Formats: sequence, structure tokens, C-alpha cells
Amino acid sequence: MINKIYEKIKEYDKIVIARHIGADPDALGSSIGLKEIIENTFKKKKVSVIGVYSSKFKYMGKLDKLEEKDIKDSLLIVCDTPNLERIDGVDDITKFKEVIKIDHHPEIDKFGSISWVDDNKSSVCEMICDLTKKTDLKMTKSAAEKLFLGIVSDTGRFMYSSTDINTFKVVMELLKEFDIDFPSLYFDLYSRDLDEVRFEGYIKEHITVTKNGLAYIKITDRILNKFNVDSSSSGNIVSSLNNINEIKAWVFFTEDIKQGVIKVNVRSRGPEINKVLEKYNGGGHKYASGARIKDKKNINKIIKDLDLVCENYKE
Repeated sequence: MINKIYEKIKEYDKIVIARHIGADPDALGSSIGLKEIIENTFKKKKVSVIGVYSSKFKYMGKLDKLEEKDIKDSLLIVCDTPNLERIDGVDDITKFKEVIKIDHHPEIDKFGSISWVDDNKSSVCEMICDLTKKTDLKMTKSAAEKLFLGIVSDTGRFMYSSTDINTFKVVMELLKEFDIDFPSLYFDLYSRDLDEVRFEGYIKEHITVTKNGLAYIKITDRILNKFNVDSSSSGNIVSSLNNINEIKAWVFFTEDIKQGVIKVNVRSRGPEINKVLEKYNGGGHKYASGARIKDKKNINKIIKDLDLVCENYKE
């Protein structure tokens, strides 16, 4: 599989790399890191990374504006995205001559002439490291830093169960080969504005916990404005409830006026929650999933479904 991906990268002069909407460090690190690796290996290839820009993750690197001429006869590589609906910046993958999928989520939509999906991997950034190591692709220090950040972020600083021996081996090799200054990278990854810290305090004070151990909160645009934060801030905070004894799973419903949706961020310490989100055109991992809904009536439906999962969960 890895060699097939490498041969396709070598074959195409124009390559476009996409990832999921609402990008996180793994999505950005894998896509931008792969671009830098390809450009370092093949100097004459035109490689574009697309998607909506996020000022919070500006330290991950720049994104490109996709032009129609860049689509024709080009290879599309989709990173960290389990379903077609969540690909950021691509409305129709059939416009591209060929498509490759690289992902570590449980598969929802099967697409691409080559599909490398391994939901046992900690992150797509770890997969890109494996791809580079096992082929003639050439890593750069800048790419290594981005891949390191993606791995650290998606493993929760190596606390999640998806972390294994290969994850630590990959990170060790990155640190050893490129002398990565990880304390400074951690500052970029975890630094926060005071407004967001106060917003986190509001969430913890106002969250509702059911008798079955589901915690939930509805965050309106008025609340976001009160704390001078945006709709992505709740997603940055969602993992902060991970170590509360009374909570098995938790969900944030955040109103996004600009996009006309309600962002649903769900995490779990045991109950498998991804199947619930798939019912609402979302998905993700067993213990970390999300969706974007337009009908507010679905909020209470999701709460009911998740509460039932918590009730049926046996530790």
C-alpha cells in the first residue's frame, strides 16, 4: 500500500492535498507536512494544500488557494477524513484524475483508487512518518516539527489508547534526527488567551451531568460573544473534562452563526460514541467524534442517544 502511494506521488506533476473541515493539528500537520516532504523530494512538482485557514493554527504553516488549472490532471490526496462530506475545500473529488485516501478513523465512505485506512494508528501524522521512512521520500525539519505536533495533539500527549510502541518509536526518530525543540513547539500548541481560559471556567460551572454519566452543554452565540471567543474555542476545550470521575462521556453543542450550523464535539472515557454521531452525518473515533447539524431538534436527540450509550456501558 505504502509503495503504491509513493509511486502515484512520483507519477503526478500536480498534487493537491486536502483534509477534514474544522482542521486540527493532525489534519494540518499531515497535509502541510506531506506537502513539504514531497516538495523536498521532487523539486519540480506543484503541490497545493487546501482548506479553510485557521488563525489559531497559523504556526502549522500556510495554505494554498486552489485554481481550476491545478485540478485538471492532478492527484488528490485526502488526509485524516473518513467521509466525503467532511473534505474541506473539495466539492467533487471526481474532478481530479485520481484520488488517494490516508486516514486513521473508522471508515465511513470508501473512496480513492488507493485507500490506506488504519484505525489502529494514533494519527495520520504517524502514518506520514511511516510513509516517508519506508519510501524514498525525504523528510525536512519543518515537516518533522509539524508531524510531531500532530502526533502529540491526537494522542493527548501520549495518554490515549491509540498510542503504541510504533508511536513512541516514530517520535524518538524525529527528535533524534532533527533535534526538535519540543518545549517551544508545546508553547505554540498549548498557549491560550485569557478569554478562552475564562470561557472554560464557564463551561465547567454550567455543564449538566446525567445520572448515567453524560455531560452536556449548549453554547449559544451570545455566550461566545460574552467571552470574546469563537465557535472553534469550545473544540479546543472539549478534552479538559477527561479526568472527572462522574463523567463517562461529554458533548458540547456550539452555535456557529457564520456557517449556519451547530458544532457537536463529543469525547468519551469508555462508551463508544462514534456510531451515534454517524447517524447525524458526523463520525470519528470510538472515543472522540463530532458532527455539524443544522436542525436544533437534533440536539436533544443526540443527548438522548449518548445518554443511552452511557447507560449501557459496562466498565
